[in-house]
Amino acid sequence: MDEAGPPAFAVRLRGVLRARLVRPRRLDPRISVVPLRRSLLMRLLAASALVSVCSVIVTAWVVSQTTAVALGGEQGQALADEAHVYDSLVGYAATHTSWSEVQSTVERLGRQAGHRVVLTAEDGRILADSAPERGHVFQPPPKATAVVNPLSVSAQLATAPGADGVQVPGTAGSAASVIDSRVVGPFELSAQETRRLRVLAGRVARCVHEVAGVQARVQLLPSGRPRVIVPGVDDYGSIVTGPCAGSILNKPVASETKPLENLNSLVNSCLRHLSTGTVTLEITGGWTPHGTPAPSDDAVSSCLATSRAQQLAPYVAPGALLYVDSNSRTAKTFFDLSAANRLRIAGWGAVVLVVTVIVTSLAGVRLARPLRRLTVAATRMEDGDLTARVPVRGRDEVARLAAAFNAMSERREKLEILRRDMTNDIAHELRTPVSNLRGWLEAVEDGLARPDADFVTSLLGQALQLQHIIDDLRDLSAAEAGELRLSRAPVRVAELLLSVVTAGRAAAAPAGVSLRSEADPTIMVLADPVRLRQMVDNLVSNAIRHTPAGGTVTLRADVEHHDGPDHHDTGRQRHEGRTVVIDVSDTGCGVEPAELPHIFDRFWRAEKSRNRRSGGSGLGLAIVRRLAEAHGGSVTVTSTVGSGSTFTLNLPL
Repeated sequence: MDEAGPPAFAVRLRGVLRARLVRPRRLDPRISVVPLRRSLLMRLLAASALVSVCSVIVTAWVVSQTTAVALGGEQGQALADEAHVYDSLVGYAATHTSWSEVQSTVERLGRQAGHRVVLTAEDGRILADSAPERGHVFQPPPKATAVVNPLSVSAQLATAPGADGVQVPGTAGSAASVIDSRVVGPFELSAQETRRLRVLAGRVARCVHEVAGVQARVQLLPSGRPRVIVPGVDDYGSIVTGPCAGSILNKPVASETKPLENLNSLVNSCLRHLSTGTVTLEITGGWTPHGTPAPSDDAVSSCLATSRAQQLAPYVAPGALLYVDSNSRTAKTFFDLSAANRLRIAGWGAVVLVVTVIVTSLAGVRLARPLRRLTVAATRMEDGDLTARVPVRGRDEVARLAAAFNAMSERREKLEILRRDMTNDIAHELRTPVSNLRGWLEAVEDGLARPDADFVTSLLGQALQLQHIIDDLRDLSAAEAGELRLSRAPVRVAELLLSVVTAGRAAAAPAGVSLRSEADPTIMVLADPVRLRQMVDNLVSNAIRHTPAGGTVTLRADVEHHDGPDHHDTGRQRHEGRTVVIDVSDTGCGVEPAELPHIFDRFWRAEKSRNRRSGGSGLGLAIVRRLAEAHGGSVTVTSTVGSGSTFTLNLPL
């Protein structure tokens, strides 16, 4: 049935809209006049001024803290003269489990340094005093000179070689470690193990000298484990291989095996709390990651430090507070907050403020111009002008925003065209059965037709066609809205294809088309049987309509392995692993290559005429695509003009 022409008021409305679009547009006053308090430029200026003021305030605060920094520096310099006091006490704590016998050590250190040395527990109890005063209880100052804890070495006072820190006991590691290397704990080697490793290390050092011409030496670590030191090279194995590699030195001995396993267990327990993979620690300080996601170096280092402190805590003395009396030293400041310096700070602050405002103003003007164009274009689009576009200049964020706006505008224009076409298609599809029903019913009412069996059958056919179109639209809308419910069950694909062929022969026989199926009877797929039958029925019906008399429609099923994207896959899905592939091939006229990307669109027809000669509602293939996506699969098509088409349904096992 031909479509009715547009009413007169629609023609007039179209003329008015066309004249409005062609006529020069006056800029919306809401866009041309923006209050200063809401202007983007003013906001940028206010933000820059705030940043500048904060910068000036921070600068003044930093200068005001100069005196405190100077005092800290003087205190550090004073403590540098007595660094051996701190280092000696750290070494004592690293090799003792308590402070019960530290008094003699403190007295000796006080005499050597020429200062009073007092060691107290964290609760204030005095552990040792190099020069106690009779009748006077020691009153500690508000801040201790240092905290003596071999598991947390002070970076400021750790000047002795024994405080360089290690990652794994027995080997030198990162300088960022805070655990003193003299804390050996369970990693201490026996004398026999040390002698054996020293002999091996000596051989490696001599081999390095003979092969590479580099003078190497052997260093004995506090645990008794030796290591080979090559001047200027952190890892001698990186320059010497073969007989000089000394791989035996990089393996734990018998006494180190169990402690290393315990440490590895603690580290991996920490990493599992961080939801990362695990590592295998090496006695040399390195590690090998396992699992996914692989743990980062920072995560491993953090867990390693925590685990080592937990493992070594029973082998060291508890933390203590160190007080060194250095009254002979006076602090000196290196900056004077005089009037001249204050004026200099204020001057530079004003310069920073002016420069910031100027630069921000220029940047704001440059930024506001394209944003203004975007706002004007958005207003045009709001008024109904779907052709609104903005020029794209540069590659910054605003240019990307303009490109995104143009893409959105173009997409909206296409969607509006599709919406109008879809409305016309729906009206066209529903008009024929509704008009037929109305015409026959009016004929009965006027006495021009008799409601006999043939008449009722004809009306029922029209009603079924109308119901079919409505059901197709309902299924498609539910699938697109994600509200389609699937009742999955194991389905034998061969039996389903055979039933489709048997039912389809009723429509294929009058058209002179033969149907056949080829499938392995053992193929099973987990799918909704009703929806799977609906997909295959739609593909077969479409193939029958586009296959001339004497042609053949073939259904095949197989199991394939996909490791890449499918061609012409409108679902844009990538199938990996084993999938069930159902092919529906015909020997029809085929589809032009330019039409393939649109073949699964709503109301698309290879035949552009609207005489419905090929039948169908134009929704079958769109429904197939949505149902396939609901099953986690996809549908694809390949076609050769004049030879036929093949629709492939991919469903995961």
